[in-house]
Amino acid sequence: MSGTYRLGEHEFSSRLIVGSGKYSSFEENRRALDASGTEMTTVAVRRVDLSQKGAGSLLEHVPPERFVLLPNTAGCFTVKEAVTTAQLARELLDTKLIKLEVIGDERTLFPDCAATLEAARILVDDGFTVLPYIGDDPVACQRLEEIGCAAVMPLAAPIGSGLGIRNPTNIRIILESVSVPVIVDAGVGTASDAAVAMELGCTAVLMSTGIAAAKDPVKMATAMRLAVEAGRLAYEAGRMPRRLYAQASSPEEGLIDVG
Repeated sequence: MSGTYRLGEHEFSSRLIVGSGKYSSFEENRRALDASGTEMTTVAVRRVDLSQKGAGSLLEHVPPERFVLLPNTAGCFTVKEAVTTAQLARELLDTKLIKLEVIGDERTLFPDCAATLEAARILVDDGFTVLPYIGDDPVACQRLEEIGCAAVMPLAAPIGSGLGIRNPTNIRIILESVSVPVIVDAGVGTASDAAVAMELGCTAVLMSTGIAAAKDPVKMATAMRLAVEAGRLAYEAGRMPRRLYAQASSPEEGLIDVG
């Protein structure tokens, strides 16, 4: 895939980040990860026993020597819960990376912006490489960059909704407002959604349910990989301008006289 990008100490060439939950088995999870071409996968610290590393465990099928593990604070509703979960993840996985989630509403799973900012400040000061899940709010993303977050991760749509990018205008403004990587997170349902995110100029896309909930997760993982690659190439190529009226696709000068 075109180019590389950095998150803290890590450099990536794949611009697709894939979650490790909701699959029918760890084996299916691994097949989907391989098909996606991803180099990094998320793990929910509060939902997976990361102390288990033997046969039959998640870490047997998703080994840290093959994939960069991105622990997240999914399921946390307070600053204290999120910070404690991040510290536990660092102890269990020996990593500075943390995907910060502080949920503000149990029904919609929208992030709590104020709590996310507070938790991000604490974790950055504690030496973490913080990747915060946040709403598509340009001001909040600017504040997170000022705090020292390594990237911002605005949602495309509610977690698990598969609705695609609901507010591309805000994503564009975020891209113009921050210099850190912008990784679209949550709401990607199919390959075209991923392509749109990349065509806007996003650094990467993170998805879980969009692959895991497909009828054939491995095929969908392949589709997502190709969509992310195509979207990035289209962004780098620069699309033609949109026009209201037709324009001849071949030159009009030197036409043969048939009169």
